[in-house]
Amino acid sequence: MKIFASSDALAESLADTVAAALQARISRDGAAALAVSGGTTPLRFFTKLATRDVNWAAVTVTLVDDRWVPASSPRSNEGLVRQFLLQNKAAAARFLPLVNAAATPEDGRNAAHLAIAGLALPLAAAVLGMGIDGHTASFFPGGDRLSAALAPADGAMVETMRTEAAVEPRITLTLPVLLAAGYLALHIEGEAKRRVLETLSPLMPVAAVLVRQPAPDVFWSP
Repeated sequence: MKIFASSDALAESLADTVAAALQARISRDGAAALAVSGGTTPLRFFTKLATRDVNWAAVTVTLVDDRWVPASSPRSNEGLVRQFLLQNKAAAARFLPLVNAAATPEDGRNAAHLAIAGLALPLAAAVLGMGIDGHTASFFPGGDRLSAALAPADGAMVETMRTEAAVEPRITLTLPVLLAAGYLALHIEGEAKRRVLETLSPLMPVAAVLVRQPAPDVFWSP
């Protein structure tokens, strides 16, 4: 675990690390894809990353997961990324949303899968968050499609998720897409989330990410 004294110090380090991963992939392949998480925790990281010297015109940014709501909704991860990451130097990046015009995530799943399949895969970098229930991405304990999201039988790159804890229906990248990322980070803040990791149950969905080899970098600050 990488421990930082403040959220700001964490955001600076994570931004530097992700920027380096993106630029290395661009230098190798000419293009790179980045998947980020929503919520309030990564906002400092977004604003720092947006100022880094990356060939952003060669980068496509997408989401680890999102609620099936309009981008104008305060609950939309897409809206947060557009407001806090796709600015400054990162304004030159392309953005690929997970949510489309379909009425439900189930209706929009195939189109989202095809969109993700068109990226420069594997992802150059993916940054995950975690809830105190041990969920990451939209891999919620008790989610109706949790097994399919963790181990898709059909090679699906996205999966839908419904559960009371998630409130809105969701769409998420599947676990294999995330684990294949060239660089994978878990960004958590606060003592409560650190205790979750210290007492981690294998039944918590985030455990499926933490067993990856090489292990993802865990970034933590109080």
